[in-house]
Amino acid sequence: MAVSSIFLSKQNGKVYRVESVNGLRLSLNNSSVPGTDPEPPAAKPQCPSCENTHFRRDRSSGFWLFSVHMITKLYSAALQGVDAVEVEVEVNARKSENPRTVIVGLPDAAVRESGERVHSAVGASALKKEIGVHTINLAPADLRKEGPAFDLPIALAMAACAEHHRIPDLETNCVVGELALDGKVRPVKGALSIALEAKRRGRKRLLLPAANAPEAAVIDGIEIYPIHSLYDAWHFLAGDRPLRPFKLDRLAYFHSRRCYEVDFEDVKGQQHVKRALEVAVAGAHNLMMVGPPGTGKSMLAKRLPTIMPDMSEPEAIETTKIHSIAGRLDPKKGILTTRPFRSPHHTISNAGLLGGGSNPGPGEVSLAHHGVLFLDELPEFSRSTLEVMRQPLEDGQVTISRAAGSLTFPSNFMLVAAMNPCPCGYYGDPKRDCRCSPRQIENYRQRISGPLLDRIDLHVEVPLVDYKELSSSASGEKSETIRRRVTSTRARQQDRFIASQGTATNSAMSAKEVRLHCQLDRESSSLLEQAMAHLNFSGRAHDRILKVARTLADLDEADHIGAQHVLEAIQYRSLDRNLQM
Repeated sequence: MAVSSIFLSKQNGKVYRVESVNGLRLSLNNSSVPGTDPEPPAAKPQCPSCENTHFRRDRSSGFWLFSVHMITKLYSAALQGVDAVEVEVEVNARKSENPRTVIVGLPDAAVRESGERVHSAVGASALKKEIGVHTINLAPADLRKEGPAFDLPIALAMAACAEHHRIPDLETNCVVGELALDGKVRPVKGALSIALEAKRRGRKRLLLPAANAPEAAVIDGIEIYPIHSLYDAWHFLAGDRPLRPFKLDRLAYFHSRRCYEVDFEDVKGQQHVKRALEVAVAGAHNLMMVGPPGTGKSMLAKRLPTIMPDMSEPEAIETTKIHSIAGRLDPKKGILTTRPFRSPHHTISNAGLLGGGSNPGPGEVSLAHHGVLFLDELPEFSRSTLEVMRQPLEDGQVTISRAAGSLTFPSNFMLVAAMNPCPCGYYGDPKRDCRCSPRQIENYRQRISGPLLDRIDLHVEVPLVDYKELSSSASGEKSETIRRRVTSTRARQQDRFIASQGTATNSAMSAKEVRLHCQLDRESSSLLEQAMAHLNFSGRAHDRILKVARTLADLDEADHIGAQHVLEAIQYRSLDRNLQM
């Protein structure tokens, strides 16, 4: 047991040495120490954590106090982008007549306020705390610390200092959690990223809020301990109370939740639009739907994830990390097992779409990673907002730069857009008259820049559905059937690009790969040449047509692109044709 303080008492001309532990006087050394004034003892007691000592005289009793101040260190983690960085939480407690808590290491407001939460939680948990100065250092000091996830490790370190108790196997634990005033533990963001970082650093155990346990338990190689309160965490680390690690059957959990609430069989009619959606998903092509209001554009878009190939486990983990850091993850799910579908409103800002903030967080393009980003009423979006999507569409990632540094977020999504043919929505409708002038129609469509349109591979018109199709009792093709064809087509593409780095689908082909895998025969080449001459397609549109034609050939299980594939691919540039009319 460590000596916490030694009092030198002067009585009747003699000096007595009194040892105490945890503030309780244990023994009185009756040996006399000559001298008129008490002096510090020659032998310094050894502290379990350090050898630092302080001397001060107690004015009320005349005792000289030789006190040892404790330093306790725990491991936690801070979020940076979509990843986590390990943080050392060091707490130094020493007695003082002016109690205060000092937090250093670039803390934000939420971290600075943790002192009040921690003191209340420690008291409510019947744990002892030192009355004096608590200095809390969060290292590395040059890394910005945000959020309340450091509450639990700070409280545990404070309690260890007050109890003068060394936590066994401290270096094997990583601890995160927000504290309520009554000592209960609240969930935090980024549990999956924190688990990955703790495993990478060689930590054997991760203590985190119970609500975050299913999310973190997806990671193998580290034990996940769900914590409900500060009291439970302290007695578990002290060895007084056992806790069972959270166990998760990943494969069973993953496969049991691969289900969607919607299906393509719910959609009546629109067979050619369904065909275009199947082509788009098969080659991971971007898609634009043009049609009057009420034709089912949004309904079709929401069912697009149901025909995409099932997410692999690495894709699910990467997508879950992004949603967890953004605070958008449903605690009941733990991990995303279905493709995300994001549909932001047209009033969204640049930062909301791409990501941003003082400490940049992911935007909608990153939340749609490995899924679908649906932009309804595309011309209503701000032109500057649409233009910033060029980099994510081309590179599959978005980089946000600030004075403190740059962060890169993944954004490999499928863009699906919808728009009316004109401001009133009824241009070209055989049943309703359009009230817009040619000038209004031109201005409306010019809100979408040419370079952005060139990055959208398929343009498809969505007409109104007649009554017979709407009232028909026959159901459409199920999403599962379409998904099997799409999965088979994707498998052909993976075999084709097995030697290519960074290319997995036809839409991601580079210019060199287009020349290699999209060779045309004489008839097909002549058809494309005529289309380029008469419709004034751009060079980028030329490559898009070839990529779509390659996907159409893959759907037909054909090794070479035929004339029928080129003609259908040209047909899917309907917006370009209309703009030329």
